Amino acid sequence: MAQSTSDDFLRISPKIRVLPIIHGSGDFAIRVREELLASHYDCVAVPLPPSFQEDVEAAIEQLPNISIVAQLDVESDDEEEFDEDDGATGFSYVPIDPCQGVITAIRLAMGERMHRAFIDLETPRFESQSWVFPDAYALKRVSPEAFAAAILPVLPTPKAGQHSRRIAWMAQRLHDLESRHKSILLVCSLADWPWIRDAYQRQVETEEPASFFAPMLTLGVDPKTLIFVLGELPFLTALYERGRRELTPDDNLSIDGVKEMILRARDILRERLPKVADRITPQLLSIYFRYVRNLSLIERRLTPDLYSLVVAAQQTAGDDLAIAIGEAAREYPYSDLGEFDSSLRMGVGRAEVPGWGTAKMVSRLSGQALEWRSCQLRTRPKEKDKKQWQQRWDPFGMCSWPPEDERIESFQRHVRDQAKAILGADLARSEKFTSSVMDGLDIRETLRNWHSGDLYVKVLPPSRGTIEIVVFLFDTPADPQIYTNRTTWYAEHAEESTLAFFGTDAMKNFVGPGIAQAEYGGAMFLFPPRSIPDVWEDHRLDFATTLEERLLAAAFLHSRERHVALVCPKPPSMVWRRLARKYGKKIVHLPLGRFGGQLVERLRRFHVLNGKQVRSYAADFIRDL
Repeated sequence: MAQSTSDDFLRISPKIRVLPIIHGSGDFAIRVREELLASHYDCVAVPLPPSFQEDVEAAIEQLPNISIVAQLDVESDDEEEFDEDDGATGFSYVPIDPCQGVITAIRLAMGERMHRAFIDLETPRFESQSWVFPDAYALKRVSPEAFAAAILPVLPTPKAGQHSRRIAWMAQRLHDLESRHKSILLVCSLADWPWIRDAYQRQVETEEPASFFAPMLTLGVDPKTLIFVLGELPFLTALYERGRRELTPDDNLSIDGVKEMILRARDILRERLPKVADRITPQLLSIYFRYVRNLSLIERRLTPDLYSLVVAAQQTAGDDLAIAIGEAAREYPYSDLGEFDSSLRMGVGRAEVPGWGTAKMVSRLSGQALEWRSCQLRTRPKEKDKKQWQQRWDPFGMCSWPPEDERIESFQRHVRDQAKAILGADLARSEKFTSSVMDGLDIRETLRNWHSGDLYVKVLPPSRGTIEIVVFLFDTPADPQIYTNRTTWYAEHAEESTLAFFGTDAMKNFVGPGIAQAEYGGAMFLFPPRSIPDVWEDHRLDFATTLEERLLAAAFLHSRERHVALVCPKPPSMVWRRLARKYGKKIVHLPLGRFGGQLVERLRRFHVLNGKQVRSYAADFIRDL
């Protein structure tokens, strides 16, 4: 007697081998292709009814254009064929999906001139089944035999009814095929193969089904709704198809394809919002992918789903990247509806079919059970809404948004403390150690005098004066054509500063009803707040030729302290220093680069609200970076 091997585990008989798959999985589709190319089969059996064969094979010829072959549900004398809770007419369909293992098997068999056997039972109304399977990425490390054996103990027994009859019918058809072919590969669902094998060995007899007529259609799919038809994301499906066409490696696209999709989302963002895309640095992407990994582990998955990708993007980089990832995931460059007479629009369990109307629709090759979850993303408003909001704007009722006020006030207090520390550092001196370490050991001076054996300590006397005004210059030189919004805002309470700034025109960027968005080009903060003349209307400052000079001149004019803190990308020019000497002031410069680029971009953006009542709902429209 020959010794059994692991390969025999998936053999139904000496002539029949079964390859159990998860429908709609790209990893299993690759396994199907490898199995058919590695062995010599003269027949491929698939779990579809014979009535679908002609239309399915014709649709496969149109790949990579995605389509479906749909069958209209019809009435039957068998009441079990109908759902008790929904008596409406529905549809069943076969997705012509390149990542569908059954479609891959038929496609390859057609190319290799193998016999194709559609062995499923003809049903007037198909009852779809779905199960929760392990992540197919495990196939990278384990064989199909080990994968199938691992989940065998938890597979449920088929319920009496259509599912059981279909299994018995397929087993009987395999007996018929075995008499005509030498080597047969059965490609079926992981949940069905042990019961098909059992029915085959027990030689379960089945009755011939009653004849019926059910209309069938081959339809293209609206590119916007491909995500509801395909087993993999449309972007990943396109990568599998690209690998087939260009003969490039596609065995790890379930991971590498996700990375390519994220880079594509960044490119989309760069075309639409260049400044936001610049924040998507390699460091941020590293944080993002760690976040995705952790979410996937929480979901008990080896590869991320679209929900995890979008949520991680929202939490690490904001709504803009999350929306871009959603748009990139839906891209499928091979869509061409011209190949088909008409197209359908697919939704969650329902579809709009030309000529048949809108009704429930189920797949005959359903795989992993899906869970639809919602994610709240703030999308950018339409141009029509922006124009309407602009027309309703009241120019006499404007205010700021408190969360942004608190954020930038906190930052300018931090800058003021940094500037005061710099003032104190200028007065520091070193003394020889006698009886007290004073403000700490001065290592540099001690090493410099190491030969003498003396220790030196730091002495930091109290700083003289303080910082009353902080000036931020985010963009130098500032273009007057860009920064047309120039105004002075007065504090609403004692914890706010008097603010003078120049920025972009908020009226050109509405994000919600009564909510406009702009960016600071430069800003001056006076704290504690007090009333000063409008910086941009004060004739004493008319000598200034640039926006930066006018803002700095106002700071030097109104500062009661000798020192003014200046945060800008470059060191102060000689013109600015001469301007400071004119008013008897000194500049304490802090480079803008010492603060994080993402933090600076977040602080630069601000919103103008059309009245204090808008604050009650502004958070629903303002997107945080």
